[in-house]
Amino acid sequence: MQGRTGKAPKKELVIESPQQFKYVPVLEEEQDGSGPQGKVKPRVVEPLDYESVLVQRKTQILSDGLRDMLQFPLEDFQVCTLSRQIRTLYSSIPAHALRDAQSLFVQECIKSYISDWHVVNYKYEDYSSDFRQLPIKVSRPDNLAQHVFEVDEDVDKDEDTASLGSQKGGLIKQGWLHKGNVNSAISVTMRSFKRRYFHLTQLGDGSYNLNFYKDEKINKEPKGTIFLDSCMGVVQNNRVRRFAFELKMQDKSGYVLAADSESEMEEWIGTLNRILNSSFELAMQDKRNGDLHDDDEQGKSDHSSSSMDSFQSARDIESKMRNETRLKLFTLDPDLQKLDFSGIEPEVKPFEEKFGKRILVNCNDLSFNLQSCVAENEEGPTTNVEPFFVSLSLFDVQSCRKISSDFHVDMNHPSVKALLPSSGSHNSSAAPDSPQGAQPTAGSLTESVGQFPRQGVFSVTCPHPEIFLVARIEKVLQGGIAHCAEPYMKNSDSAKAAQKVLKNAKMACSRLGQYRMPFAWAARPLFKDASGTVDKSARFSALYRQDGNKLSNEDMFRLLADFRKPEKMAKLPVILGNLDVTVDSVAPDLSNCVTPSYLPLRQTDGVDRGRLVSEVEEFVPSIAKCSQPFTTYNNHLYVYPRHLKYDSQKSFTKARNIALCVEFRDSDEEDALPLKCIYGRPGGPLFCKKAFAAVLHHQQSPEFYEEFKIELPVQLTDRHHLLFTLYHISCDSNSKASTKRREQVETQVGYAWLPLLKDGRVIVNEQQVAVAANLPPGYLSFQDNSSKQHTGQEVKWVDGGRPLLKVSTQLVSTVYTQDQHLHNFFHHCQSIESTGQSGGELIKYLKSLHAMEAHVMVKFLPTVLNQLFRVLTTSGLEDVAVNVTRVMIHVVAQCHEEGLEHHLRSYVKYVLKTETNLTNGKTVHEELAKAMTTILKPSTDFLTSNKLLKYSWYFCEVLVKSMAQYLIETGKVKVSRSQRFSASFYHSVETLVTMLMPHITQKYKDNLDATRNANHSLAVFVKRCFTFMDRGFVFKQINNYINCFMPGDSKTLNEFKFEFLKVVCNHEHYVPLNLPMPFGKGRIQRFQDLQLDYSLTDDFCKNHFLVGLLLREVGGAMQEFRDIRQIAVQVLKNLMIKHAFDDRYSSKGQQARLATLYLPLFSLLLENVHRLNIKDVAPVTNQTNMNGRDDHVMTTPTKNMVSPVDGSLHKEVLGVISGTVSPHTPGVSSVRHTDSRGSLISMDSGNGLSERSIDKPHPLDKCHAAGVLGSSLLRCDKLDQSEVKNMLMCFLHVLKSMSEDALFNYWNKASPTDLMNFFSLLEVCLHQFRYMGKRHIVRTLEGSGSGPVAHERRSQTLPVSRSRTGALHMRLQQLNSLDNSYTYNHTYSHSDADVLNQSLLEGNIATEVCLTVLDTLSIFIMGFKTQLSLDHGHNPLMKKVFQVHLCFLQINQSETALKQVFTSLRTFIYKFPCTFFEGRADMCASFCYEILKCCNSKLSSIRSDAAHLLYFLMKSNFDYTGRKSFVRTHLQVVIGVSQLIADVIGIGGTRFQQSLSVINNCANSDKTIKSTAFPSDVKDLTKKIRTVLMATAQMKEHERDPEMLVDLQYSLAKSYASTPELRKTWLDSMARIHVKNGDLSEAAMCYVHVAALVAEYLRRKGMFKQGCSAFRVVTPNIDEEASMMEDVGMQDVHFNEDVLMELLEECADGLWKAERYELISDIYKLIIPIYEKRRDFEKLAHLYDTLHRAYSKVTEVMHTGKRLLGTYFRVAFFGQAAVSPVFELSLLWPGRLCSCFTSFSFGCNNSLIQL
Repeated sequence: MQGRTGKAPKKELVIESPQQFKYVPVLEEEQDGSGPQGKVKPRVVEPLDYESVLVQRKTQILSDGLRDMLQFPLEDFQVCTLSRQIRTLYSSIPAHALRDAQSLFVQECIKSYISDWHVVNYKYEDYSSDFRQLPIKVSRPDNLAQHVFEVDEDVDKDEDTASLGSQKGGLIKQGWLHKGNVNSAISVTMRSFKRRYFHLTQLGDGSYNLNFYKDEKINKEPKGTIFLDSCMGVVQNNRVRRFAFELKMQDKSGYVLAADSESEMEEWIGTLNRILNSSFELAMQDKRNGDLHDDDEQGKSDHSSSSMDSFQSARDIESKMRNETRLKLFTLDPDLQKLDFSGIEPEVKPFEEKFGKRILVNCNDLSFNLQSCVAENEEGPTTNVEPFFVSLSLFDVQSCRKISSDFHVDMNHPSVKALLPSSGSHNSSAAPDSPQGAQPTAGSLTESVGQFPRQGVFSVTCPHPEIFLVARIEKVLQGGIAHCAEPYMKNSDSAKAAQKVLKNAKMACSRLGQYRMPFAWAARPLFKDASGTVDKSARFSALYRQDGNKLSNEDMFRLLADFRKPEKMAKLPVILGNLDVTVDSVAPDLSNCVTPSYLPLRQTDGVDRGRLVSEVEEFVPSIAKCSQPFTTYNNHLYVYPRHLKYDSQKSFTKARNIALCVEFRDSDEEDALPLKCIYGRPGGPLFCKKAFAAVLHHQQSPEFYEEFKIELPVQLTDRHHLLFTLYHISCDSNSKASTKRREQVETQVGYAWLPLLKDGRVIVNEQQVAVAANLPPGYLSFQDNSSKQHTGQEVKWVDGGRPLLKVSTQLVSTVYTQDQHLHNFFHHCQSIESTGQSGGELIKYLKSLHAMEAHVMVKFLPTVLNQLFRVLTTSGLEDVAVNVTRVMIHVVAQCHEEGLEHHLRSYVKYVLKTETNLTNGKTVHEELAKAMTTILKPSTDFLTSNKLLKYSWYFCEVLVKSMAQYLIETGKVKVSRSQRFSASFYHSVETLVTMLMPHITQKYKDNLDATRNANHSLAVFVKRCFTFMDRGFVFKQINNYINCFMPGDSKTLNEFKFEFLKVVCNHEHYVPLNLPMPFGKGRIQRFQDLQLDYSLTDDFCKNHFLVGLLLREVGGAMQEFRDIRQIAVQVLKNLMIKHAFDDRYSSKGQQARLATLYLPLFSLLLENVHRLNIKDVAPVTNQTNMNGRDDHVMTTPTKNMVSPVDGSLHKEVLGVISGTVSPHTPGVSSVRHTDSRGSLISMDSGNGLSERSIDKPHPLDKCHAAGVLGSSLLRCDKLDQSEVKNMLMCFLHVLKSMSEDALFNYWNKASPTDLMNFFSLLEVCLHQFRYMGKRHIVRTLEGSGSGPVAHERRSQTLPVSRSRTGALHMRLQQLNSLDNSYTYNHTYSHSDADVLNQSLLEGNIATEVCLTVLDTLSIFIMGFKTQLSLDHGHNPLMKKVFQVHLCFLQINQSETALKQVFTSLRTFIYKFPCTFFEGRADMCASFCYEILKCCNSKLSSIRSDAAHLLYFLMKSNFDYTGRKSFVRTHLQVVIGVSQLIADVIGIGGTRFQQSLSVINNCANSDKTIKSTAFPSDVKDLTKKIRTVLMATAQMKEHERDPEMLVDLQYSLAKSYASTPELRKTWLDSMARIHVKNGDLSEAAMCYVHVAALVAEYLRRKGMFKQGCSAFRVVTPNIDEEASMMEDVGMQDVHFNEDVLMELLEECADGLWKAERYELISDIYKLIIPIYEKRRDFEKLAHLYDTLHRAYSKVTEVMHTGKRLLGTYFRVAFFGQAAVSPVFELSLLWPGRLCSCFTSFSFGCNNSLIQL
């Protein structure tokens, strides 16, 4: 991308599908060409001047009861000092070290080790991140309610039929009978009888049922039921079969049953007749009671008021109970359960000493086979016969490095130690010049048992299997190694040999006790693998004799390389003995431990020091990734004499047994003494003045492996040096020698010295040193024999001054560096400070720091950075500041590249202490901001600027901390924000933001990581600026940032933008920043008087800047593609979750005030309401549905019957909401929720109509323009389900939190369209969060797919389907048997616990959403009763509200939720009786349909509540008519039952019968209507229902056979020819079945018959000129509709002209789909005159356009012949087999559209075989 600051680039608009966008006209002035093609940049809304507003509205804010939500708290941040915690009991820094140090680098190092931590604490920082980091952790409640859903009930589980019989009668009789198959087409024959088990029971209302089953297991639903309410009598009938009898029914039909014997027959006939007689007498009694009531005037009084009051009080109780157990919706949000660490900042800890893998080494024993008692009297234990000394160290064979210092151990028995002379001859006590002389610890440990440590702790930073623990064993010098080891290598005559060795050892110890000689070595591997697993099972190898020619470390590496080669190790000479050393991991609470400097750790104090543990210094590899910043003072020098080449010297006669002595001196004067700073050996003092290396017998060119550890002084000078003195040791103790000769043990044979400093740095690595024969004063000036400029005594060089001694040194220091560039930089800074000269050359030294070694940089990181910040403010040159920043960028980049960025975080948080330069007034934050701006300017050094972007977090954190420390130190934190910082700094910040933005928006393609990091760092910096700076200024910077983005930007840029907004909006005082307060003019307003903004007006976005900006950007993102939308919605939702659980705003009033900030979310959702696709309600669908009509531009319904307020919603969406096209999931959805059809948009004819198609585009289709966002086009593609759910979750949270006043305010201000869409949103909420059931969850988790299953005709797949259901059924039984506790499993495996967990979560979400919507409806009904009651409740608003109520019943609800729903529906009926009982019956019809489905629920509590509610409806209807009748409810209940039967919902079972019994019992026990005809009317109704059920019983048997099912429904429709409502019901049902099966022509004919039926009704009423005869041109069968009769049902029919218009348009739609284009004109001939009369030219234009296309289609298909219509075959039967009555007929048999004769005949044969 290029040219962000200039001309905007031209972008290509990518459209996902052709119909996703609908263009809206854009004003010319908006099309300035600045944005991408087709999109216009939103208007810029300038933020308010925050600080000025606070001053102007101070009184208003202080008087606000929730003022804490409007003000930042006082002392929001503070700078505090934390004491540095150290491991040791005493400081590691010597006394007066800072005073003695002269070098600036040493001084700064020491300061960094003694300074405390400087931390900026933000009081409410815990609230400044994601909701997951809130101090009160957001988590799901431990015990979620176990909600019961019908969908989870066992498919086959039903109550025992006998249990459904009441105590009144219960089971009367049972037994086997033969049932005749009665069919309209087949007469009863002998072959048609089937053996069934019959069960005669009495229900609770006193009625009797005769159920029959396939076997004696009666715990399932019966195969059928005969309702004896409709039975007129029982007579014997032997014409068909012996012992047969017939039950005569009221509708002139009958049932033929046959017993196995005459006695059984007579018993059954007698029992049935007795029952029928008793029922008749009871009915007559009820009738007499009703007649008495008609004559009683007092009975006409209304007794319903008291019952209504009881319902009201019940409503209050239920509402109270509902509110007591409510959960916050967001506690149930699935995102809350996900482990998301993306937004979590890494925990920053202060610097501390860190170690590698720590190993504890226990030295237990060293024993040789050669042993004896060493005591003179031979009393005592048997021990080694001479003292041995062990040193342990670690060797890394891979890198050929010795990786630890030596750990010296003395394991000799006290009696053996006694052989050695006192150690005081060569070592004096602690002297004042000891570097540790002032430490109280050292002396105390020296004098204690710490002299003989047995345990050491080794540390290994990089463990691997090639690391060995090597033990070197030495003994007192006696002679040659081979000679001394010989007795130890033999097994024979050990006692005699031991005595001999002991005798020699005593002599050697007394004479040469302080000299050692190499003796043996052993090794063992330390680790099993590279992960640091300690090899505890390994033991030390055999003890190998040392070879005098192979003593060096290089030789040891060669030996270890062959260690795992037995054939090579077997060649080495072995000393018979055992070294017992064990290794183990170090316990965390290890006590009694001292550091390598012998400082005791904290837990050592007060602990028994009997077993002191010594830490052994590790030589960490000099690579950055293994390094860490130094935190303690350490200044050790390790000296390693390597080799002395003395074989050619001529200066001394004897120089064979050479002992090398090391001293550390600070002067070369004649009387100079060595410093006591060399660490001693076990048994001696802690420090000594000199130390000896092991002696090799008779070696003139000896090799050494000795290690000398020296504690260096704080300040080294050029005079400090190492002095090596060489001695010839006389080992000859022969008695023949003279006494003088025996006494002379040492003879000096040379001197060598090695200065420590060179060019100010300590000399390390290997050095070749010349040896002098004498040591004159001032010898340091004689570096070699070439030095001639000297006075005084000459130096006599051995062997001509050639370098004979090879020495190497290793520095382990935290105050001296080996890096030349770092040393030079500090040295130059010190010279500038001391001389006061300008830093002209400073830039050169700064640039040289780029060459500093990475590991040195890491080790001295705090010291280096501190000095760089000091230079930043002291220098007056701008180039210096820029170069300092460049060096800092290099340092930061190096740390990141090595994976050590956590060190930088620790530095910034704990170490950084910026100070204002008092001389020039410069501050770190201002100078750094200027330097960063300079580096970001377009230049050739793009690498540096890229690094600055990539690691910008560091510099932003430094800016923030510097600002905080500046405000506290200068006291400016107490002044007004506008005066806290200089104008130049404000300008610097603004320039920095301006310079950063082009990099972010242009470089993201080439350098994604760098720009993403820079974007996040900028967001963090801006967020923190709210704490320190003028907040209005910060708002402007945010605005400047947002203005750099454009609509249509790439996904990456949108990610950047919303990441920025997310971080900024997570500020801990986000709420006060948005000022949730009134902003009216004039007097100070109360919040209650606030004119709330429900849309994103300019004033809202200005006054509530952050939330307005976020909502604007979310609204803009909704017009982008799915990935961008999801990012935006997630940011918004996470922010709202955070506010919901912020304990600072936990009260109801605070949450309500918070909700006002998000009220524009309503308008945002309503703008996109046409994109809410709720057809896919499966919990896990990640793909947007892009097929079919779902992605078309939304179509506005254009029917006259629908008010314009409904026009904003997609009709199909409304159809789904109402259940018209409800997803069908076989075997999962509960019976009563399948195929709900209660949509009011298609119910104005009085009951459910099939949904209209939207295949044909409508010329009047419109989409709302996104006016707030200023976009020139509006996307119309469907939103992804996850987006919909997240948006609705936010919507519901606001809805639940906001006050009732705010809700009323919104409803009063909303337009009719918005108000309707608001309730549509509530419906969408119910559908989106509905509970799908455990079976669905199982399928989802098993990956078998989710979402709607296509409605296909099942034939061959039926057995598979059944087996699948059976498997799910078994799985569900297993789930139900599990414990209800749930476990967290965020990956959702297939375990049963996961299914229970998910079902628990989804069940609680569904219930909470249901209750939230229910509360909202209750509030609305309470405040808008007048508006709802207009036109007797038949207005669009009432329809919409009622439709939401119906939605509760149409989808799965929990038992808990349904109880509340039923209570609300009672109240609804009580408040609006006219809606149900006057005018059109559409609401009453849909209500009855849904309640009747509930009466068939598998849950007994729901059945009971539904039955009581239905009874309440009947009684209310009865009371409303003045206690005359309830004709409407009576009719609609019968129609509802018919619809349920037509939908093949099995309501003829025992569950539904129980509900009918409850209704009857209510009528019989209701005292208020005891003496009225109401109970008998109710009984008549239930009787009629049972009659209908019996008449349609065969439908359930043929539900898998569409043709047979339609045939049965056609017969029923004909039987109801006299009742238009019922006939229309069955015709509608037939149409739905035809559409489902793809028989579109047949469906169209059904529509024609329905329209003809209504036309005939209107003609008879004088409301329409033409009746059904007008349709004869379409079908000759239309005369069936002329048989309509004026019966009682006609009293409640409310057909009118509008209904007819809708039905005629539906006919035209159906004919178009069926490709019957020729017939459309005949239908339109009936419509056009009406529209012409109304002068509705829009509709006429649409009709003629459709006619034009229809005729064009006719012409096309006539020409091409490409039209496939239905095929019918006439089938006749011939031959001897045709004996059954069915074979005597000639049948018309339908085929499919493309069926050929062969395929048809094959299917026909299969069907006939079944007959």
